[in-house]
Amino acid sequence: MNAIRFALAASLFAASSAPTWANVQIGQAAPEIALSDLNGKAVKLSYFKGKHVVLEWTNPNCPFVKKHYDSRNMQGLQSNYTGKGVVWLAINSTAPDHQDFMKPTDLGAKLNAWGSKPSATLMDADGKAGKSYGAKTTPHMYIVDPAGKLVYAGGIDDKRSSNPADIPT
Repeated sequence: MNAIRFALAASLFAASSAPTWANVQIGQAAPEIALSDLNGKAVKLSYFKGKHVVLEWTNPNCPFVKKHYDSRNMQGLQSNYTGKGVVWLAINSTAPDHQDFMKPTDLGAKLNAWGSKPSATLMDADGKAGKSYGAKTTPHMYIVDPAGKLVYAGGIDDKRSSNPADIPT
C-alpha cells in the first residue's frame, strides 16, 4: 500500500504539502466526515477504514476546478485511482446562499456531463467538514491512509494558473 500512497502523492499533487491545515496535521488522525451524497445517502469517512481515501473539495464554477475537469485531468486521476481500490470523495462545501451553490441534482448533472468519476460526491452545505479540514480553496486535496491518518493536504498542482495547458508541466 505504500506504493499506492507514494503514487497518489507523486502523480496527483506536485505541490509541496504544508504540515498543518486548521486543526489537521499530517500524520494525525483525519477528522471524521459524516455527509450525504447527491441522493441523500449517509456517507462517513470511517466507512472506508483500511483503504486510501482522496478528499477533493470542489466547486464546478471555480476556474481552477474547471482547469482540471475541462482538460479531463481530474476524471483521469479519479478513474485511475478508484480502479486501484482508492476511494475518491468529491465534497462541495458551497453555502446555499452563495452564487455558486448548486442543488444536488444540478451538481450531479454538471459532474456527469464532465464525466466525473469519484466514488461519491458529498454535500457539505453548512461547511463543517470543510472547516474541520481547513479546506479554503478548490480543488483542495487531502489523502487519508488506510489507518485513517492524514498523509497529504494541499493543492492538485503547483501552478497558480487556471490554464489547462499548464497541467503537463
